[in-house]
Amino acid sequence: MTELNSTNSNNWQTICKKEDLVKYSGVCALLNDEQQVAIFLVDDDNALTISNWDPAGKANVLYRGLIGDADGEVFVASPLYKERFSLTNGRCLDDDTLSVTTYQTRIEQGQVQVLMA
Repeated sequence: MTELNSTNSNNWQTICKKEDLVKYSGVCALLNDEQQVAIFLVDDDNALTISNWDPAGKANVLYRGLIGDADGEVFVASPLYKERFSLTNGRCLDDDTLSVTTYQTRIEQGQVQVLMA
């Protein structure tokens, strides 16, 4: 799990450096010392963040999932039961009763930041 460089500025929390991320792979981080998130670098300038909690498998594992695309919808497939969760809106593509939280994410001056609500 990545330790946070806790820098809050206008509710944006710095998570890590962009160079700490690997394209099409996930990294786990802790927000406010309580909420695990999974951050994915989906292209050179775009990172997406969702809750790391897999509601089907009941474990914090989504950062270990596989990234894919279904008809233009970028998703992560859980490493446990393979449910696919949209990285843009959190809905499960395989089970309408499941979803995960998404977080607005930006890359500013080489820093990956998540908006804290």
